[in-house]
Amino acid sequence: MTPRTGVTPVTAALDLRLPDHDLDDAVRAGLVRVDERLLEAVEQADPLADETSKHLALAGGKRVRPMLTLIAGHLGEASRPEILEAAVVVELTHLATLYHDDVMDSAPMRRGAPSAHAVWGNTVAILTGDLLFARASTVVSTLGVEAVRLQAQTFERLCLGQLHETVGPRADDDPVEHYLQVLADKTGSLIATSARFGAMFAGCEPGVLDVVSAYGERVGVAFQLADDVIDLASDGATSGKTPGTDLREHVPTLPVLLLRRHAARTTPDGEPDVDSAALLAVLDGDLSDDAVLADAVARLAAHPATAQARDEAVRWARDAVAALEPLPPSAARDALRAYAEAVVARTA
Repeated sequence: MTPRTGVTPVTAALDLRLPDHDLDDAVRAGLVRVDERLLEAVEQADPLADETSKHLALAGGKRVRPMLTLIAGHLGEASRPEILEAAVVVELTHLATLYHDDVMDSAPMRRGAPSAHAVWGNTVAILTGDLLFARASTVVSTLGVEAVRLQAQTFERLCLGQLHETVGPRADDDPVEHYLQVLADKTGSLIATSARFGAMFAGCEPGVLDVVSAYGERVGVAFQLADDVIDLASDGATSGKTPGTDLREHVPTLPVLLLRRHAARTTPDGEPDVDSAALLAVLDGDLSDDAVLADAVARLAAHPATAQARDEAVRWARDAVAALEPLPPSAARDALRAYAEAVVARTA
């Protein structure tokens, strides 16, 4: 994709060109302002805190959440300055979660750069994430009581999602349903808030806010399910992350959970699925060796479970688009449809 002259290609990682050129230009220009405002918001007086806080902000990123805030703003009065501030809030919150996630997942890379904990250690990374949460709270406090309440509720769901992922499903839980609820809390909640903020500060009616929230949560689940597949199907240079990191840390993803289902079933001939069981044994074993991990990634990527996971991501994206049906036809609604499709079509 070739960016328009003079506009930073911040949407390029989604490979997204919004159907309406004027709206596309407005969102791209808005994202440039978001990036400028984001660097102001993360600036710290302490030199070390300043360096660590800017680490991921300067590494770039897809800006998926602020992009959605800006698009949803076009459902109403898109020129309201609160929309831009709300876009900064959701990206600050997301950045903060990345610092914590990389510690818990022992991820060595993030956005093509060494993760913060790999550079400064776990404690500094965790505290930097806390600082960014604090900054997000400072910015959102300027947007009113309702915005603060929504941000607090979203933060609660983020924490619950991480807690449930860490503890894992109970004995009577379906592992796949448990995982999808984790994704709804960890990823869907903030993306839903991103959409709601945009429409809310654009002056939209409550019914519109509920529609874009339902849409955003479904898009968030689709986004993370697509990430599960990307972790297996792309190279690190494309995705900016080390392929197979989740496998190495035995973090459950949908392809692995579906592989477990395959391994527990018999084939149509009544025979055990020995190939799935053998691959599962590898994934449950020691993946510290790079060659063993690379082989496991390749084998899982080629397994039907990964294709099924990709299909599930597409289904969630289609459900997100269906949730938009109550909205009247508009360029903004078309942009939300294109956004949902791009989330699952991406390769990074």
